[in-house]
Amino acid sequence: MDDATKAEIVNSLEEMIVELAPDAHLRPMYGGTVIELETGNPKSRIGGFYVYADYVSLEFANGVQLEDRNGVLEGTGKFRRHVKLRSGDDIGGKTCKRFLNQAVALSQST
Repeated sequence: MDDATKAEIVNSLEEMIVELAPDAHLRPMYGGTVIELETGNPKSRIGGFYVYADYVSLEFANGVQLEDRNGVLEGTGKFRRHVKLRSGDDIGGKTCKRFLNQAVALSQST
């Protein structure tokens, strides 16, 4: 995947997060960007996104609790799930906005 595609995906994710949770804080951590709904509060962390050579991974801290009717989420861990994005079209095709909405709502309900 070329750098322009990676940048397009990252920019789209950032815009989507700001739209869904305007007060969310994006900060560099773990070699990527984590998403916290309250600045500096790790318990409010809903996930993050990380750039790899062949894809951008959108990860959800409590992804196991997200509704995934189409089997898009990957991972078999106890809590986390992720979506691999290889093109800008994957953001819509893999329903990232729906997953982010769910993650925000889940975090705000606890």
